[in-house]
Amino acid sequence: MNLLFLAVSAVLAYLIGSIPVAYIFGRVLKNLDIREHGSGNMGATNAFRVLGKGPGTIVLILDIIKGIIPVTIVANAFGLGDALSLVIIAVAAVAGHNWTVFLGFKGGKGMATSLGVLIGLAIQLPGLRIVLGLATLIWLVLFLSLGYVSLASISAAVALPILMVAFEAPFPMKAMAIVLCVFIVFRHRSNIKRLVKGQENRVSFPFRKRP
Repeated sequence: MNLLFLAVSAVLAYLIGSIPVAYIFGRVLKNLDIREHGSGNMGATNAFRVLGKGPGTIVLILDIIKGIIPVTIVANAFGLGDALSLVIIAVAAVAGHNWTVFLGFKGGKGMATSLGVLIGLAIQLPGLRIVLGLATLIWLVLFLSLGYVSLASISAAVALPILMVAFEAPFPMKAMAIVLCVFIVFRHRSNIKRLVKGQENRVSFPFRKRP
């Protein structure tokens, strides 16, 4: 492990993660500050709500890509393929999304970029693919059955460390899963309060009747 290369890679990962995609799209498409609309969050869910399905989908994809690039292209460019280096780079990318340097260290909730780093890690370390698949399945089942993006995200985040342990992932990956879980739960604390009060926004699907 080259510490200089690792430090440079972590900084690049943070800066890539820090790109405020939803904010940029809000300014370019509607000349608005997305932080002042909807939930005020700079993630894909609020982009769907404020900017529409098309821009929201693009924001989601780009937020995921912000996680993939650091742990694949950046890591490979600096010859960093060991688990610990990849974990440090991954956490830096998610931290950049959550606390972007470009907007006063206020950002999104990290779910899409966390998914991106997990996809990137699964590309680098094939043994993680089953963990990624199961965590994604948990998110999809809960979202499609209950309609709460936040609840699905929190549940998948909590399941991630458990899955890492169950499938005997390397220790750095287990530690990363705990950190990402803490990031996501912490960033969703306002959603948790609304869920408890029954006030959380819910997505309605044609196949599910309203209660």
